[in-house]
Amino acid sequence: MSLHRPALIVFGGLPGTGKTTISRELTRRIGAVHLRIDSIEQSLAALGVAVDVHGYAIANALAAENLRLGQVVIADCVNPVVASRNGWRETAARSLARLIEIEVVCSDRAAHRRRVETRRSDIEGLDLPTWEEIVARFYEPWDRERLVLDTANVSADRLVDDAEAYARDKLR
Repeated sequence: MSLHRPALIVFGGLPGTGKTTISRELTRRIGAVHLRIDSIEQSLAALGVAVDVHGYAIANALAAENLRLGQVVIADCVNPVVASRNGWRETAARSLARLIEIEVVCSDRAAHRRRVETRRSDIEGLDLPTWEEIVARFYEPWDRERLVLDTANVSADRLVDDAEAYARDKLR
């Protein structure tokens, strides 16, 4: 069974929770377009452009273009504030696409910290945030329906299964 097209699946959550691992595998499984904010923002930074909201604006424009082509788009981002979440919602609505939101958390603080302190960047030039920067980061609570995936004690494969099942259910 293929997913209804077009659809925008937005992943959010603090750095180091496992968003990229899960979103990449889901992208492979369903043949979607993967947009990673870290890649966009690092490209902007390498050009000397101030990042702030530009990365999200570019990602939303790329998502809209692919949604208009009838694609399923997966956005991989921290998505820390209501304004960024509303931006994705508006992009989906303007593109006549279904919106699915997934928040990735790690309820085991020690495991989350260990991941953050031992991971390596797979994006050239990207300095990953420190644990101190992550816990000090502003992150607004979600105010809408979403799937919450807790990576503390569940395998990535199982979480991808859960994300795929949720997406398929939402797109019926």
